[in-house]
Amino acid sequence: MANVGRTQPVPKVIFVALDGSRRTIDGAAGDSVMATAVRNGVPGIVGECGGNRSCATCHVYVDDGFAARVGPPDDLEDDMLDLAVSDRRDTSRLSCQIKLTDDLDGLTVHIPDEQP
Repeated sequence: MANVGRTQPVPKVIFVALDGSRRTIDGAAGDSVMATAVRNGVPGIVGECGGNRSCATCHVYVDDGFAARVGPPDDLEDDMLDLAVSDRRDTSRLSCQIKLTDDLDGLTVHIPDEQP
């Protein structure tokens, strides 16, 4: 029997700009945070390489409350974060490498002051 009338949960992502303003966007499970930002015109998330971990123009700071759920970067992402223009922090991630899941509903990421 089909799930007629039932909707899938939509993971929301909260983007926090440098001035503290917040923008909440409905994402889709399986999409990256970067793709969600670019598709919705979020300023400060460029994503020049399209998610290939080769530019660091989608650098974000994951909110402390979500850092453990998002997890640490892998070695390639870690190396790329060393090249980011903005200061690196313990919760720095490339948003192209964060895949949205229902468990990440309400994920809050802070946008650095500048990207390359």
